[in-house]
Amino acid sequence: MKLRPLLFAPLLALAGTAAHADVTLLNVSYDVMRDFYKDYNPLFQQAYQAKTGERVTVQQSHGGSSKQALSVVGGLAADVITMNQATDIDLLADKGLLPANWARRLPNDSVPFNSITVFLVRKGNPKAIRDWNDLVRPGVQVIVPNPKTSGNGRYTYLAAWGQALRQPGGSEARARDFVSRLFRNVPVLDSGGRAATTTFIQRQVGDVLVTFENEAEMVAREFGRGGFDVVYPKLSVLAENPVALVDKVVDKKGTRQAADAYLRQLWSVEGQTVAAQNYLRPQHPQVAARYAAQFPPVKTFRVAEVFGSWRAAMKTHFADGGVFDQIYAKK
Repeated sequence: MKLRPLLFAPLLALAGTAAHADVTLLNVSYDVMRDFYKDYNPLFQQAYQAKTGERVTVQQSHGGSSKQALSVVGGLAADVITMNQATDIDLLADKGLLPANWARRLPNDSVPFNSITVFLVRKGNPKAIRDWNDLVRPGVQVIVPNPKTSGNGRYTYLAAWGQALRQPGGSEARARDFVSRLFRNVPVLDSGGRAATTTFIQRQVGDVLVTFENEAEMVAREFGRGGFDVVYPKLSVLAENPVALVDKVVDKKGTRQAADAYLRQLWSVEGQTVAAQNYLRPQHPQVAARYAAQFPPVKTFRVAEVFGSWRAAMKTHFADGGVFDQIYAKK
């Protein structure tokens, strides 16, 4: 069977009809959220037009999360930014594109839904991968995107470090050793989560892909469920997906009202339902209850609980010369 190629380069795609649009918004997002926003944008467009009479064109830009944030800093005119970690939005605040208190402007610290890190393995799980310790066994190839450029990769790295800390006898030294052994089993570092998926699914490289739960569902939709299994580790990291207006852009373009409505619609029952249908764990209690069967219960920890804050984790682990660079240099 000929497989359709996955698009993993940064993408700019139109959702909606531009010819008669009254408002145009650009949503700059990370690369595994294409499918969600493909479903969400028409829902928002219809609801906004019914309420205001205005038609909205929504443009999407996708790529590795940190590269996307840097693109906005460099001048890409994003009305909204929808990322998978707060530091990519903090970067914009540091550059004066939005206020430092951006997270307090929307519910749940501006996080409309969550995901967790899971393992994708070949059908039948021939390497018997059940939990984190299996990823450091000799002969197991692990596909992970680059933590320097990808939020997906950073979550994998921090999940591995955090679970090692929480094992009996866990310590910073043991966590560092565990993560070092894990990355010795990584044959290639792709720039983003979608590129890593392409490496695993289409290039058939690796025994296990570590990725977000919702990306695993995308693979199932794209290629069918006959070629892989999803394995849930006993402990995972909670991947929080914050969103924010880019004030400097919306005020210049006069799109604040539409952009704010675009984000707030994410918390509606309809928006949360689309999230659940795309295997993003919803915040709305009724929607979460309705879709509970598709989200296996997994113990999770937040990045801030283990590392103090995202800023602290970035400085210690992912800054130039930080722990990740030290580990990977010795691979």
